[in-house]
Amino acid sequence: MILRGKDVARGALLECEIAERRISRIGPARGPAPKGCIGGEDLFLAPGMIDIQVNGFGGTDLESPKLTPEGVAAVMKAQWPFGVTQFLATIVTGSTERICHGLRAIADAVETFPQVRAAVPGIHLEGPYFCPDEGPRGAHPLEHVRKPAWPEFENFQEAARGMITMVTLAPEVEGAIPFIERLASEGIIPAIGHTNARESDIDAAIKAGANISTHLGNGSHNLLPRHANYIQAQMARDELWASLIADGHHLPPFFVKNLVRAKQVQRCILTTDAMSAAGAPPGRYSVGQFEVVVGPDRLVRHPVSACLAGSAATLDDCVSNVVRWAGIPLADGLAMATTHPAKLLGLKSAGIEAGKAANLVLFRWNGGMQVTHTILNGELVYQR
Repeated sequence: MILRGKDVARGALLECEIAERRISRIGPARGPAPKGCIGGEDLFLAPGMIDIQVNGFGGTDLESPKLTPEGVAAVMKAQWPFGVTQFLATIVTGSTERICHGLRAIADAVETFPQVRAAVPGIHLEGPYFCPDEGPRGAHPLEHVRKPAWPEFENFQEAARGMITMVTLAPEVEGAIPFIERLASEGIIPAIGHTNARESDIDAAIKAGANISTHLGNGSHNLLPRHANYIQAQMARDELWASLIADGHHLPPFFVKNLVRAKQVQRCILTTDAMSAAGAPPGRYSVGQFEVVVGPDRLVRHPVSACLAGSAATLDDCVSNVVRWAGIPLADGLAMATTHPAKLLGLKSAGIEAGKAANLVLFRWNGGMQVTHTILNGELVYQR
């Protein structure tokens, strides 16, 4: 397979050859396009996008107690039209039974389907070790929020067959700091989120090994002290990556701009926090144990509280939005959804150079990103 598309940073036309699921050759395009070549001068060529927080997509809920390996595969396929080639399947706060069921279904999917094995490098466990207060807890059910316990986590990891790669928790909860230390020592990414942390708690978490803030600016109180608060404290710490949901609902455009300027491009990662309504029509959808309503505005509304319950965003839209709102080059916005998450996750095979895995995307840019082709593990899996 041979692809042609412009380099996102420099605009030069590239030619990329794929063999045995890897990029075998990439360099400047010379002469007429070879027969059967995919792409052209009107398209950009980039690494496939990586989403570190996906709870569902295309009508399938990863939090469902009835989740099957086929459902996990459906979530993967539903993201291809939006340029996502890899994602952390995310399981949120719930009963031990429901969490373990989801973890097993994801692990089964990875073992059963080669495409899922290529697309899911790990699992993001978002909770259940959160602040129980209204606001920071978000849509996570209070009855299942609890203190971290390593024996319980070992049970989760056993159900996941070792696939839990990232854990989001609140550092101020009793037992959280030694738990973060243990996660880091096991090579698992400790993330700060759904928290009411003091500055000293954030400092302790960083010292223990935490290195990212999960969807910074969300999972928080509606009203905070104007200066001394946990959002400002995390924005100021260069040791922390910041993931952000640039959908216009979770964060207003001016906050996205401020956050990118405060953290700087090199410490920002775009994510969707997508739930089952992402990539699907407006309507009613399940998120674990409750139903949400998604209107034409794509806002995901919790049935009882006013809090957001995940998003219906797509990662291509998040890239388009951050480029416009933060006033940054397309190459920088795309890096937040490609090379930056790859670096966080330690995916050494990700990228666009010879020898790397052939996870690629071709797209048009007309002030917004329009994906035309998605290649996963050397296979053309989507074509507009």
